[in-house]
Amino acid sequence: MDIQQRYEYWRDHPDLDPELKNELLSLSESEIEDSFYTDVKFQTAGMRGLMGVGPNRLNIHTVRKATMGFINYLKKKSSEPKVAISYDNRYHSKEFGYDCAHLLATYGIEVYIAKELRPTPELSFMTRFYHCDGGIMITASHNPKEYNGYKLYDQNGCQLIPELAQKVIDEIDMLDDILAIKPGEYDEKLIHVVSDEVDAAYYKEVLGIRLRKDLKKDFRIAFSPEHGASNLAVRDTLKEAGYDVVPVLEQCEPDPAFSKTKTPNPEEAGAYEEVLKLAEKEDCDLILVCDPDGDRMGVGIKEIKGTYKIFNGNQTGALLLEYILSSRKELGRMPERPCMFNTIVTSDIGEAVAEYYGVECEKTLTGFKYIGDKVAKYEKDHAKNYVFGYEESYGSLVSPFVRDKDATQACLMLAEACAYYREKGKTLDDVMNEIYDRLGAYYDSQLSIMLPGADGAKRLKEIMDRQRKDPISDIEGNRVVKWEDYKERKIHTGDSVEELNGYDISDVLKYYFEDGSFIAIRPSGTEPKCKVYFSIKDKTYDEAKAKNDRYHIFMSNLLK
Repeated sequence: MDIQQRYEYWRDHPDLDPELKNELLSLSESEIEDSFYTDVKFQTAGMRGLMGVGPNRLNIHTVRKATMGFINYLKKKSSEPKVAISYDNRYHSKEFGYDCAHLLATYGIEVYIAKELRPTPELSFMTRFYHCDGGIMITASHNPKEYNGYKLYDQNGCQLIPELAQKVIDEIDMLDDILAIKPGEYDEKLIHVVSDEVDAAYYKEVLGIRLRKDLKKDFRIAFSPEHGASNLAVRDTLKEAGYDVVPVLEQCEPDPAFSKTKTPNPEEAGAYEEVLKLAEKEDCDLILVCDPDGDRMGVGIKEIKGTYKIFNGNQTGALLLEYILSSRKELGRMPERPCMFNTIVTSDIGEAVAEYYGVECEKTLTGFKYIGDKVAKYEKDHAKNYVFGYEESYGSLVSPFVRDKDATQACLMLAEACAYYREKGKTLDDVMNEIYDRLGAYYDSQLSIMLPGADGAKRLKEIMDRQRKDPISDIEGNRVVKWEDYKERKIHTGDSVEELNGYDISDVLKYYFEDGSFIAIRPSGTEPKCKVYFSIKDKTYDEAKAKNDRYHIFMSNLLK
């Protein structure tokens, strides 16, 4: 169907939700084009998009369509499948979650659904705890309030890797008359509403990750869940571990409008405005901020001079890695064949830390599902033993009893690292500088080019096509010694070309420079934008930052 036919199908369908019908009738021509020119798709973090009417929006009908495809997929895998469901604080999240439960039960599938909002890592845990065949998380993570999303999990509590997601997509593509999909009669005994039991089990596992339980905890922690699902999990586990947590109370309310924060994204400065005020007022030494679905953590510390410093995701990952690996080595708890996992766009500082402690670093594509899938593989063949995994986008996993990023674990381990280094007379900033002195200074940053709508999608393709035809050769005389194309699966080194193996196809280009820096370019899998990742190395942090700033200007001009 073309755009007009799709629009008329929705407009004239008797089962179209009445509120969506009113919205549809008020759309402008440009809004109709953007809402109906394509379907909202499964990408890096599942299905995510603007809420509203039409096949290119998150709404009750597109969620039902995805769930029906998941139902048909599960029915082919198991005669009696079970599914766990959770949701965040966003508009319609709870409604979508319970509608999924009712639709699943209509087809005879047993469901375990959270009574109230619970974080993404707890959904992963629920899937494993109740021995489910899959899981559904309703969330758009850190996106603005206008968005929502839908993530699917396998029996291991890991987001579906592309091979499995494609099977669900194939089932979705076979569906007819998607607006007619709706819950019918079902046995109410199939739906189990859960809370305390799974909370207690999850908290117990989180508290079990501690490496040093008896440290002095003579400092205060300012914390914000940014109106989201991590509020109880983070505060309860930190309190149980003996830490003094001071919450930003107005940001502890599960508000879908995010009305008391400038942004719920810990990658952006606006997420820290209120928690910084609280930290200064209450004399807190550590700041912890989680995104709305509780899988990512932002960190700030009080410096000696009394001001506060915010770390980026690469720095936080390196600090956690330094503490975990050094502690495991000191305490005799380093396993044989240890392996740390991160992604192809994560800074090389983490790999340098791992190498220093004799730990292998294995890279994956962007998306924690790839790390979770590696955990499952090595759990079976024991070729490697997991010690840590993280991404540059502020998400990490300390212990794989969960198979997704887990900010509850990260907050607890970061607090422990802070306590440990305080006893040594050090701040986390001191530790970061020691890492730079030992391994070289890295300045890591990103550049985002927003490209919304149908025109933006075309522009994004043009940018990537142009870079493949005319790749970067050098910046300021700093030569590109190698570049990788993860879509064409090629490694280009000078005039030679070889196969790039071990990864799924992904639209990513990565340039390696002779000074040890890299720049990577990829379309975002969750938002309509092109992302450029910079990991710039130099002798000192200030020199690396200055070089990074110049390279930003170069790339901005190149990608216009």
